[in-house]
Amino acid sequence: MTVSRQPISFIATSDPEAAKVFYSDILGLTLMETSPFALVFADGESVLRVQIVVNFSPVAYTVHGWLVSDLETEVETLAAKGVTFQSFGVLGQDDNGVWTSPDGHKIVWFKDPDGNILSFTQFVS
Repeated sequence: MTVSRQPISFIATSDPEAAKVFYSDILGLTLMETSPFALVFADGESVLRVQIVVNFSPVAYTVHGWLVSDLETEVETLAAKGVTFQSFGVLGQDDNGVWTSPDGHKIVWFKDPDGNILSFTQFVS
């Protein structure tokens, strides 16, 4: 049996207007649909569904992330748009908040307007 599936990621928001601006204008995702229930974005070849909820409390861990080929450029681009990168104080992150893992991979974390923790990761070959 051949199974063909395409993932859909889910994130919650209690402020759909701020989420729309962040995910489309800041991150550059294409808004595909707006409904009373969710904002739906094209996210590469996948879909990101930002669910509209009344009560929302963000969690203390990463809820969504992207693989990127040039982390430094991504950080510069988002910083120029006002995104603040998270520093956890225990990882040995650089001045931009980038952590280099023991195997050389680079990761940076940031939050959306609702406080969801997001990340970019650049793997080394």
